[in-house]
Amino acid sequence: MKPRAERPLTDRNRPDRARGDAPRAGTSSPRSAAPKDGPRPDRREEGRPERPRPDRNRSDRPRADAPRFGATKPYPPRRPGTKKAAGPAHPANPHPAHAIAASDGKGEPQRIAKLLARAGIASRREIERMIEDGRIARDGVAIDTPATLLTSLHGITVDGVAVAAPPPARLFLFHKPTGCLTTEHDPAGRPTIYDRLPEGLPRLMPIGRLDMNTEGLLLLTTDGGFKRQMELPATGVPRTYRARAFGEVSQQQLEDLFDGLEIDGIRYGQIEANLERRTGRNQWIEMTLTEGKNREVRRVLEHLDLKVNRLIRTAYGPFSLDEMAVGAVEEVRQHDLILFRKSLKDPDA
Repeated sequence: MKPRAERPLTDRNRPDRARGDAPRAGTSSPRSAAPKDGPRPDRREEGRPERPRPDRNRSDRPRADAPRFGATKPYPPRRPGTKKAAGPAHPANPHPAHAIAASDGKGEPQRIAKLLARAGIASRREIERMIEDGRIARDGVAIDTPATLLTSLHGITVDGVAVAAPPPARLFLFHKPTGCLTTEHDPAGRPTIYDRLPEGLPRLMPIGRLDMNTEGLLLLTTDGGFKRQMELPATGVPRTYRARAFGEVSQQQLEDLFDGLEIDGIRYGQIEANLERRTGRNQWIEMTLTEGKNREVRRVLEHLDLKVNRLIRTAYGPFSLDEMAVGAVEEVRQHDLILFRKSLKDPDA
């Protein structure tokens, strides 16, 4: 039997090699031994500012699992906190008696109906009816005309309740179903979006409109000024739709819409359109536009000899429909809303 070979010396098993955790020759352990001149001075006492520690419990920070704002899908709704649209009808004028929101209104004189509408009290028409009924007063004296000019809402009361400072604007996403109107009242008694909104929400105003037979993403806000800013074509917020249309169309015809077109004397601006797929004689077409004129998508496709049989708005600006259930309502986080408002173009610039 051959004798076992002697194990060669390596850096790992050399007995004369100092361990990695042992201090080097001529030095002392930094934790066990102090400098010769005494204890080590505190660097913070020498004028070096102490580095602030991040607050790990800040509730206003975005979730770690949420993608950055401005990404392909910048706003994934917070699913666990989703409020499902189910319950009795949304009240027509559900402002609470203890907190009526208002804007500062400082600056150029404006009609009181306009100021109150921007403050989210009610629509202009509803405010005009409230003035006729004597429900709105200034310094205790009832206002008798909606043409009253004001620079602020100071001293204005609604049903005897003083107008308070405005809370921060809020924005909600609503998956509008077909068969309901985007309006507060319908003289014909047809169902409206307020019949589908759940209880407990603040008074909400729709940003733009969707036809009765159009479904998809509808933005709702508590701020009248924000609503007006979003609806202006000069703001340039894109809207994306998916249309199912019956007929024949080529990709080249859709690409020609990028230059805009005129139909019955109405000029429609730039439209990005792509043919997604065909199902028999039906075409699925995706269209993105920034103007949002009345029935714009339907009229443009009818101009191409297509008959739209389904229309879905899938996105409005950076906010997308994603997998929201029909009739569902979800609120945009304040962090995302603030970033979005900062990115908007100023139509008055």
